[in-house]
Amino acid sequence: MITCVDLFCGLGGLTHGLNRGGVRVVVGVDVDPHCRFSYEENNRAEFILRDVRELTGADLKAYWAGGGYSLLAGCAPCQPFSTYSRKTRKTATDSADSKWELIADFGRLVHEAQPDFVTMENVPQLLDHSVFGEFLSALAGYHVWHSVIDCVKYGIPQSRKRLVLLASKLGPLSLSPPPADGRLKTVREAISHLPPLDAGITDPQDRLHTASRLSPLNLRRIRASLPGGTWRDWEPSLLALCHQRKSGDTYPSVYGRMEWDAPAPTITTQCFGYGNGRFGHPEQDRAITLREAAILQTFPDSYRFVKEGQPVRFNILGRLIGNAVPVRLGEVVAEDLMLHARSFQGHNQASNIR
Repeated sequence: MITCVDLFCGLGGLTHGLNRGGVRVVVGVDVDPHCRFSYEENNRAEFILRDVRELTGADLKAYWAGGGYSLLAGCAPCQPFSTYSRKTRKTATDSADSKWELIADFGRLVHEAQPDFVTMENVPQLLDHSVFGEFLSALAGYHVWHSVIDCVKYGIPQSRKRLVLLASKLGPLSLSPPPADGRLKTVREAISHLPPLDAGITDPQDRLHTASRLSPLNLRRIRASLPGGTWRDWEPSLLALCHQRKSGDTYPSVYGRMEWDAPAPTITTQCFGYGNGRFGHPEQDRAITLREAAILQTFPDSYRFVKEGQPVRFNILGRLIGNAVPVRLGEVVAEDLMLHARSFQGHNQASNIR
């Protein structure tokens, strides 16, 4: 058995995937109270509303007291490394941005608690920063593997490149290579089964399947948009002022439609807005819904995000869904960790491996 604590757990994408892959996640930790309902409703784990900086190695060891191998998992918020942040905060330094401390604290907890396994998922830009080297230093004594992977190659229907790290005290390990057939899951396979909607309408059977409203101008724009095309396909009267300037040529991937028979673009925190990227539905004149975004993040259709009677808030749920670890990626990580642990039967704790 592998018992896990999931730091920065959010809505539970990583936890749900780890559970599916055979890892027993007992606790998820996050500072955002909006995550609690979804995390606990869909996972057999407790949600702890707490700042990771306040945790100690002793706290974590108590959660692992049930026996078996221990796993510390987490995806620290990646805003410091995003393209947007680098453009808007050019003068920021590692020490000036408190978000760097979250990765440093992840490393501190590894050092203090010494779990059997560690896994981390984050943006590829992390490799370029000194904090990543410091995190690796905290893994002294572990066998460590890390690489940037494209999630689309692992059955996730979106192009999403992520840094994945695995560490083990038992021996060398790595993430399994993607299927050799190279087949990619498409938008059609993922979301075409959902009921059609107009902009601003909610599916009466699923409140998360709600499309944001469109202004009359944006309705005209999306009707002029081709799947896989750009705003350059429009007639001049539809162009935004920024696109009429020469500098606008560098922003082709906004006001676009997805393609049915290709993977989606990276699902972001603003994916519910037609003007925020290539988030137009391939066929219907609207942006994708929060449910469609969640499915493209490989959450199951039945995953519950909102309590009965509570409003569906695009800005909150869009942020949490866009920041989530795709469920399928967590499942792949769990499957490989379980295989790795089983391969050491005959060593300490082997009798606890399922």
